[in-house]
Amino acid sequence: MKNVLKLAIVALMFVGCKQKIEPADVAKLNGYWEIEKVEMPDSEDKDYKINEHYDFFAMKNNEGIRKKVMPQLDGTFIVNDTYENVLVRFEKEKAFLDYSTDFSKWSEELVELTDEELVVKNAENKEYHYKKTGPINLTGNGKKTK
Repeated sequence: MKNVLKLAIVALMFVGCKQKIEPADVAKLNGYWEIEKVEMPDSEDKDYKINEHYDFFAMKNNEGIRKKVMPQLDGTFIVNDTYENVLVRFEKEKAFLDYSTDFSKWSEELVELTDEELVVKNAENKEYHYKKTGPINLTGNGKKTK
């Protein structure tokens, strides 16, 4: 019985240890993010093996933009003029990404943010898991891309 109680306490500690996003962490959003999977609340998760688009964030002082970019084999990206304004909002020990365009506004909870991982949850309780990525260069004979 004591072992079961100890195991339950340890399990609760792991569940309760959720990363708290701080204002200083917002700079970690900058760069290219590739979606890995979406965890659905009531159905099977969706894994992404290959991605044609990355999310690019450019943030400064808790605000910036997010745009979709298409990586090319030579290390460049195809981009267009479409982007979303992003504002980071901190409320009740949580962080949120508030997006806006000329046509819509929405928010996602910032669940986890490290140098290599990003997890956001939308209003439908879908969790989007991203990994940090960068340009692809298969044609540059090993040369670094800028």
